Amino acid sequence: MIAASFAGGAASAADVIRMSTTTSTENSGLLGWLLPAFEAKTGAKVNVISVGTGKALELARNGDVDVTLVHARPMEDKFVADGYGVDRRDVMYNDFVVAGPVADPAHIRGGKDVLAAFRKIHASGAKFISRGDNSGTDIMEKNYWKAAGVQPSGTSYISAGLGMGEVLNMAAELQAYTLTDRATYGAYKAKTGLEIVVEGDKSMFNPYGIIAVNPAKHKDVNYKGAKLLIDWITSSEGQARIAAFKPSGQQLFYPSAAR
Repeated sequence: MIAASFAGGAASAADVIRMSTTTSTENSGLLGWLLPAFEAKTGAKVNVISVGTGKALELARNGDVDVTLVHARPMEDKFVADGYGVDRRDVMYNDFVVAGPVADPAHIRGGKDVLAAFRKIHASGAKFISRGDNSGTDIMEKNYWKAAGVQPSGTSYISAGLGMGEVLNMAAELQAYTLTDRATYGAYKAKTGLEIVVEGDKSMFNPYGIIAVNPAKHKDVNYKGAKLLIDWITSSEGQARIAAFKPSGQQLFYPSAAR
């Protein structure tokens, strides 16, 4: 059924599909692995805007893109409930980790409780780099500080307003901690020398969803193209390609589309 829709749908869909997405899908190399297969199969071209989840959804809300791939479920649900998005589908998941310098000045290495780790980082005076960009990662980090009962401030807490890759580079330069998705950490591990110091907390689960922009809100969006991409990325073929993305032999994303 899906394969047939690809064969017949590509010709009727506009050639260019505009997609906003998070920096993690771009920085990790996932999109460079996924999209050429989709483009070869359908003849469509995907133009990607890689930003934080908040900005990605804003672009979609304004009708500046046709489809969005993000990771902040409450924001996604509101986007759909407000009528701006349709056809939301689960795509994949990974998890967040706390990365930090080898010296580990807050002595949190090996921990599995992210709130306890945040309290120790704050109490130790160690530097922490925040995305500060209203991304899914930034929102999750702010939620952790709030749940930990800590209000980070002062010179040890730096709000960068940057993407995940740039924040990891900054953390390495300043010997600081940061919250990162595992995929982007994996892509930057060799160049930064940062270590995963906290992982495995159930609250660090990080699911991704894909949503088409509602054509009833923006008549000029390429809904056919958006639906084509959604159908492919959640198909057996698209999900298998996500699972097969293993830079340096490590799986960074796990498919989660409903069968």
